[in-house]
Amino acid sequence: LLFLQRVLLLVASDVDALCACKILQALFQCDHVQYTLVPVSGWQELETAFLEHKDQFKYFVLINCGANVDLLEILQPEEDTFFFVCDSHRPINVVNVYNDTQIKLLVKQDDDLDVPAYDDIFRDEEDEEEDSENENDGSEPSEKRRRFEEDVIERTMKRRQRREWEARRREILFDYEQYEYHGTSSAMVMFDLAWIMSKDLNDMLWWAIVGLTDQWVQDKITQMKYVTDIGILQRHVSRHNHRNEDEENSLSIDCMRIAFEYDLRLALYQHWSLYESLCNTSYTSASLKLWSVQGQKRLQEFLADMGLPLKQVKQKFNSMDMSLKENLREMIEESANKFGMKDLRVQTFSIHFGFKNKFSASDIVYATASLMENIEKEGPETTNFIKALDSLSRGNLDKLHQGLDLAKRQLRAIQQTVASCICTNLVISQGPFLYCCLMEGTPDVKLFSKPVSLCLLSKYLLKSFVCSTKNKRCKLLPLIMAAPMDVEQGTVIMVGIPPETDSSDKKNFFGRAFEKAADSTNSRTLHNHFDMSIIELKTEDRGKFLDALISLLS
Repeated sequence: LLFLQRVLLLVASDVDALCACKILQALFQCDHVQYTLVPVSGWQELETAFLEHKDQFKYFVLINCGANVDLLEILQPEEDTFFFVCDSHRPINVVNVYNDTQIKLLVKQDDDLDVPAYDDIFRDEEDEEEDSENENDGSEPSEKRRRFEEDVIERTMKRRQRREWEARRREILFDYEQYEYHGTSSAMVMFDLAWIMSKDLNDMLWWAIVGLTDQWVQDKITQMKYVTDIGILQRHVSRHNHRNEDEENSLSIDCMRIAFEYDLRLALYQHWSLYESLCNTSYTSASLKLWSVQGQKRLQEFLADMGLPLKQVKQKFNSMDMSLKENLREMIEESANKFGMKDLRVQTFSIHFGFKNKFSASDIVYATASLMENIEKEGPETTNFIKALDSLSRGNLDKLHQGLDLAKRQLRAIQQTVASCICTNLVISQGPFLYCCLMEGTPDVKLFSKPVSLCLLSKYLLKSFVCSTKNKRCKLLPLIMAAPMDVEQGTVIMVGIPPETDSSDKKNFFGRAFEKAADSTNSRTLHNHFDMSIIELKTEDRGKFLDALISLLS
């Protein structure tokens, strides 16, 4: 289908989308398909890109964007234009699901979409044409009147049925569209496609792993979903990475090997010092309450319990004594259990390039995301996107290392901001939700005008707040976080995240709530992000917008 046509790839700005894009680029290369790649960070860029290219292209592939709105309504394409949509955002818009001609959804077969039945939400036009022809056939007036009365009764019944159907339709759609959540990672869907076509390579498998890990790091999917998908990928990993398939490959300098492992849930620890990683990982920092003097004491006790000398813990992980490193995971896990950190081990994968380069999947996620949201200006807007995309190729280790350095800075900034928000009581309960607003002039505030960084900060903050608060009701509340977006234009960026509970299904109701609150108060908002739960808002409208949200959710 696509062999003779050029294709336009529209790719969202998140790590999973970049990984899916890499897999698709590799597949296109296999089949010599020509394509043009356009990064899009929101609906406005998507519409602009479509308008600019719609005359030259008939085929559009959308990655991690486009599924959760009525695409045909927004883009108004010609009839001979086709969209292939691979997007993990749920729920998928019903029109996209039932439009077979112009919209092709790429989803995994076993993904349960819970879409309402066609007849419950669409009616055929014929039903609506009320048979208003009142035949005048010259029969008796009494006969005519009787027929007329029957006609009136029938029409009244039809109208009532229609009203009932419409009320039910509204209810069904409200239930279907109320919560926003995420389906299978797009990179995994693309890898599945490659596998079905027998074109899957080890590189593609690694990108699928990174895409799934991105969903886990960003807390977009449940632990259950993560473990299930890890299991699926594990089977592919053992198929592609036999240890002893040929001696040559396992020893060559440019070989690549993927391995499944139970690793420590410590951010970037193999490229940092153990001490820095413990301090800047949200799980350990929140569990030990490191923002308090008491927490710092507990950290020292934790290190003493493991029997690790401070000198060793504070130097680069690579330079630690080999004898300590050998049993490190077991030592840390044993002590962590005593300190109430029962989930310090996580199922994941690591990759070896040649002899000495080893990275875990989460290292790559942090590095790529930091490159993508780098706030130091280096040329045009798309530079960051291209850099992040390049860092996923194994030939570009220098870019990856630059990403790792940026990621460390980002994690430090997040941890410091969390500590200051908690120590100065910036998280306040507004009734149905918690609210925290970063002020202009806060250190690193520029970093948090970017959506991925702001979401990470919000999730870390909520985790820490739940660990620090004594109020049982507050532990169950969702959080809304605001940060300055553009000072000159007077806008803030706002994100809503679901409650931090073990049983959380990660479903987010803030997207719909934000829309309603904005409509009811005529707040000047911009719903430009592919995640509906992130919006931009005029600073002076924030007060009335929040008031509307409180009354809406109370």
